Amino acid sequence: MIGEPERATQDRVIALFTKRLRWRYLGDWSERANSNIEDGLLVTNLKARGYSEAQIAAALERLRREANNHSRSLYQNNKAVHEVLRYGVSAKTEPGKPSETIRLIDWEAPDHNDFAIAEEVTLLGGSTRRPDIVLYINGIAIGVLELKNSRVSIGNGIRQSISNQSPEFNAWFYSTVQLVFAGNDSQGLRYGTVGTPEKLFLAWKEDDLDDSDLKLDKYLLKMCDKRRCLELIRDFVLFDGGKKKLPRVHQYFGIKAAQDRISRREGGIIWHTQGSGKSIVMVLLARWILETNPHARVIIVTDRDELDGQIESNFAATGQEMHRTTSGADLMSLLSGAPTPRLICSLVQKFGRKDVGNFDRFIRDLEANPARTVGELFVFVDECHRTQSGKLNRIMKAMMPSAVFIGFTGTPLLKQDRQTSLEVFGSYIHTYKYSEAVEDGVVLDLVYEARDVDQVLGAQDKIDQWFDAKTKGLNDWQKDELRKQWGTMQRVLSSRSRMDRIVSDIVFDFGVKPRLSNARGTAMLVARNIFEACKFYALFQKTVFKGHCAVITSYNPQAADITLEDTGAASETDKQLIYNLYQEILKDIPSQPGMTKTEVYEEQAKQLFKKEPATMKLLIVVDKLLTGFDAPSCTYLYIDKSMQDHGLFQAICRTNRLDGEDKQFGYIVDYMDLFQKVQGAINVYSSELDHSAGGVDPEVILQNRLTKGRKRLDEALESIQLLCEPVPPPRNDDAFRRYFCGNTEIAADLSDRAASRAAFYKACAALVRAFANIADDLDMAGYTASEVDQIKRLISDYVKLRDMIRNASGETLDLKSYEADMRHLIDTYIEAKEPRKISPFDDMPLLEIIATLGIESAINTLPGSLKGNKDAVAETIENNVRAKIIKESLTDPAFYDKMSKLLDEIIVARKAKAVAYEDYLKQIAKLVSTVSAGQEGERPAAIQTEGQRALYNNLARDADLAMRLDTKIKQVRPADWRGVHAREQEIKAAIYEIVKDEVETERLFAIIYHQKEY
Repeated sequence: MIGEPERATQDRVIALFTKRLRWRYLGDWSERANSNIEDGLLVTNLKARGYSEAQIAAALERLRREANNHSRSLYQNNKAVHEVLRYGVSAKTEPGKPSETIRLIDWEAPDHNDFAIAEEVTLLGGSTRRPDIVLYINGIAIGVLELKNSRVSIGNGIRQSISNQSPEFNAWFYSTVQLVFAGNDSQGLRYGTVGTPEKLFLAWKEDDLDDSDLKLDKYLLKMCDKRRCLELIRDFVLFDGGKKKLPRVHQYFGIKAAQDRISRREGGIIWHTQGSGKSIVMVLLARWILETNPHARVIIVTDRDELDGQIESNFAATGQEMHRTTSGADLMSLLSGAPTPRLICSLVQKFGRKDVGNFDRFIRDLEANPARTVGELFVFVDECHRTQSGKLNRIMKAMMPSAVFIGFTGTPLLKQDRQTSLEVFGSYIHTYKYSEAVEDGVVLDLVYEARDVDQVLGAQDKIDQWFDAKTKGLNDWQKDELRKQWGTMQRVLSSRSRMDRIVSDIVFDFGVKPRLSNARGTAMLVARNIFEACKFYALFQKTVFKGHCAVITSYNPQAADITLEDTGAASETDKQLIYNLYQEILKDIPSQPGMTKTEVYEEQAKQLFKKEPATMKLLIVVDKLLTGFDAPSCTYLYIDKSMQDHGLFQAICRTNRLDGEDKQFGYIVDYMDLFQKVQGAINVYSSELDHSAGGVDPEVILQNRLTKGRKRLDEALESIQLLCEPVPPPRNDDAFRRYFCGNTEIAADLSDRAASRAAFYKACAALVRAFANIADDLDMAGYTASEVDQIKRLISDYVKLRDMIRNASGETLDLKSYEADMRHLIDTYIEAKEPRKISPFDDMPLLEIIATLGIESAINTLPGSLKGNKDAVAETIENNVRAKIIKESLTDPAFYDKMSKLLDEIIVARKAKAVAYEDYLKQIAKLVSTVSAGQEGERPAAIQTEGQRALYNNLARDADLAMRLDTKIKQVRPADWRGVHAREQEIKAAIYEIVKDEVETERLFAIIYHQKEY
C-alpha cells in the first residue's frame, strides 16, 4: 500500500518489539495516569531477583528522590538517576548488618530484567502529551520513540520529543529517560538523549549490505537488542559539562574493538579522523577499563602542555578525577608508589632524562632494570603519529614493559610515522575516515579555492646596481651565496607588495563572503614563518582589522634574541622586527601568575576567537593552533605556506567542524598552489588502509627500517673516509686545510680545489643525515657500544673539519648585515598583481572535485594532475555522476533521465574504446558541469528558480505553462502541506485546474512534492 498511515507503522513496530526483540507489550496507556517509575513493575522484578521488602522500599525511595528533585534541573536529575541505575542503591536495612547494594537493573544478565513497551502513553503535566511508544526496563521509563508516516519528516518527531522535555510540558517524565528515538519508514531511525538538539540526533549505521528490513526496523533491532540496549545505557552514556551525550556509531564500534584488544592485553592504534570526537572515545574507554579491572591504571600521554591541560579538563567535565603530573619525578613516584591515583595525565617529555650522556647505554640499563610500577598499566598516547618518533617512546616502553599502549590519531600513519608508531603500538584497532565522517554529517565537506598572486620583477638594471653597491668586498662565492639565500621562492613570496595584496583580498572576503560578512564566522591565515606572520599582522593593523586580529606563534620575546642583531644600520633585521612587534603587542597585557605575557595574550585571543567572532575575526598562525583537539575551528582557512601530509590535513580540518545551521562547508583559500597536495591528503585520509586488522608484523617493519638505516650510515662513513684518504700525515687541521684549500691567499688554489670541497661538504651532510635517521636505535641496528662511541667521534671530527675548511676558504657568509638591504630590494622591486582564482571548481565541495579528478590533466585547467589507472579514474567519475543523478532524479525526472542516458552513452563508448581518453574526459567534464548546474543549454528569461526549471523541463519545455503552474501553486499552497492528506489534495486540485488530466496531475505533484521551494 502506498502512503501507509502512521498507525500502520506503529503497529508494525510494536510487533517487531514483541515478536523479534522479545519485549513485553503493556498495552495502550492513553487512558491511565502514567509515571516514569511504574512501582508495580519495579517491585515485581526486584522481588523476583530476591530482594527483601525493606530493600525494595529503600531503593524505590532513593530512585523517586533523585528523579523528582524540584530544586535541580532536568539534566541534574537525569544524571543522578543514571548513577543510581548504573551503580545501584546502597542501603542498610537491618541493624548490625553491613550495607547491601540493590541493583535496579541487572546489567550482567539481561534475561533477569523485565523489558516492556507501552503505546500512546499519556503524560499529564503542564500540557498533556502522548508519546507513541515508551520503553521500560523493570518499570523504569528508559526510552521514548516518536513515529511518523513516511511522508512526514523525521524532524517533526525529534522536535516533538524535544518540546516534551520542556518544563511547560512534561520535563518530569524524562528524568529517567536514557534514549530518545524518532523514526519513519522513508528516513529510518534517529537517536539522541535528554537535551540533545535536533541537529545532533544521530543515525546508526551497521551491516550496510543488509537491506532485508526497512531502515527503521533494521536499526531498532540493532539498538534495542536487550544486551546492546543495556550496554549503551551503562557504558556509553556520558555527562559532559552540562550536556548528556551518546556515542556516534564509529565511537561505539571503536570502543568495542579496543575493549576486545585490551581484554587480550594487546595494544594498537585508533584512527578517527579530525573532528570526530576522539576525546569522548578516550573518556569512555578509560572509564570502562577502570571499572572492569580493579587493578588497572590509565596514563594519558600527550606532547604539548596545552593538550595536557585540555585532556585534564575534558575528563574533569565528565566527573573523572585525574592527576596531572608536575614533573618527571612526580610521574615516577606516582607509578612506583601506591596504586592510586588510577587516572594520570602526563607530557611525554616527562619520561625523559636531562643528564643522559650515552642514550643507548641508558636504554639498555633501563630495559635490564625497568622501574617498578604498581598496577596494570594502560597507556593512551594522543596524536601518536607525532608523539612516538624519537627517543621518548623507547624510554616509555623500557620503563613500562608490561603496559598496554593504545595510540590515538586523527590521521593515518605516513612514512616514518607509520613505521615507528606501528613498532610501538601494533596495528590499527579501528578506523573512521574523513569521507565517512562527511557522509555521516559528523564533519562538513570542504570547498577549495586556489588564488594566484602574480608577481613581476621591475627595473632589473636598478636591482643589479643596488646589489653591486651593497656587496662590495665580497668574493664570488659569497655573492653567489647571498643571491641563493635571497633569491629563493620563499623570499620572493614574502615581498611586501604580495603580502599587501593578500591582506586586501582577505579584507574583501570579510565584506562579502557568507558567515564572514555577518560576523558569525572567523578565519585563520597560515604564514610560512614567524617573520611573515608578524609582517602580515602589521599590515592588518592598517586596515579595519585593527583590534580584531591576533598573531599566535611559538615566539616569546627575550632580550637575548636581539643581542647580536644590531648591525649599526638604521634598519631592522628580521629578528629585530619580530622582537619589536611583540614588545608593542604585549606592552598593555597584564601579568598572571604562572604565565608569560605571551601566554596570557594568546589565551585571551583564543577565547575571543571562539566565543566572540565579531571581536576576534582573524588569527595569524604558523604552526600553533593547527593541530590538536583544542585547536579552535573557523569557517575560512587562508594558506600561504607550503604544507603536506599530517600538518596539511589537520590544518584544513580547522574549517570542517559543525557550527550552526548557517555553516554548510569549510572553506580553504590557497595562495600556494597546494591543490595536488590537498587532494592527495584527502585521498590518503579517505582511502582504505593497507593493513588488515592484524597488520604487518611490527618486527618486520622494524628490521627493514634498521637494516636500511645501517646500510646507509655505513656507506656514508665509507664515502667520506675515501674522500679524506689522500690527506697526508700528520692529518691535523693544517694538513686538511692544505689538501682542500691549498694556499688560501692564492685564488687559483682555492678555485682548483673547489670541487673537492663541494664533495666533502656533500658527504658530510649525507653522513649527518644517515646518523640522525637511526641515532635512537643504533644498538638495535646491531652496533656495539664501542662502535657507537667511535661513530659519534668520527662524525664530530668531520663536522669540525667542515667548519674549519669553510672558514679557511671564505665560503661562509654572515647574512645578518645584508638582511635589511636585501629585504628593501625585494620589497621595492617585486610587484604583485590582484589575486585571481585559478581553480574552476571552487564552488564545488572538495569531495566532488576529487571525484572528478583527471579532467584537469586533459583540459589543463586545474593545477596538478592525478596519478593512477585511467579506468579507475573514469569509473570514479561515473559513479559520482550516477549518484548525483539518482539523488536528484525525483526533483526533475525529465532532465535527470536525459542525463542518465547521456552518461550511459559515454560509458558504452569508453568501454568499447570508441573514443580517445582525452575526448572522453572532455565529454564527462561537460556532463559533470551540466549535472551540477541542473540544466542544459539556454532557458527562457522567465524561468529563474529550480522549481520553475523542473516544471519547464517536464512540461515539454513550455515556459508559459510552467510559469502558470508555478504561480498557481505558490498562491494556494498551505503551510506544512506535505504529509497532510487534505492539504496535499489542495495542491493536486490546483494542478488539475491547469492541466485537466488526472494522470498528469499525479506526475506533476510528485515533482512539486520534491521541490523544496514549494
